[in-house]
Amino acid sequence: MSGCAKAYSLTEEATVSTSHRATPWYLAPFLWPFWLVGWILKFTGRVLGVVLGLVLTTVGIVLTLTVAGAIIGLPLGVLGMLLMVRSVF
Repeated sequence: MSGCAKAYSLTEEATVSTSHRATPWYLAPFLWPFWLVGWILKFTGRVLGVVLGLVLTTVGIVLTLTVAGAIIGLPLGVLGMLLMVRSVF
């Protein structure tokens, strides 16, 4: 064993979890409403990200059609595309 592994050696009880659940089974019905609200907020955030990404991409494309706006339009379009990809995955 190296010096670091010897200094921080853990017992089997400290490294192996005895349960794979984060909450006891009898408390799950009380947590379901919070899980549902969390899922709804996560889904709403993804939809909002896709819509905002689409708007930014559209504005970027329109600005890129003008020569003066191309400096702003290209990064804006790329930002919109990245936001849409991030929202989907």
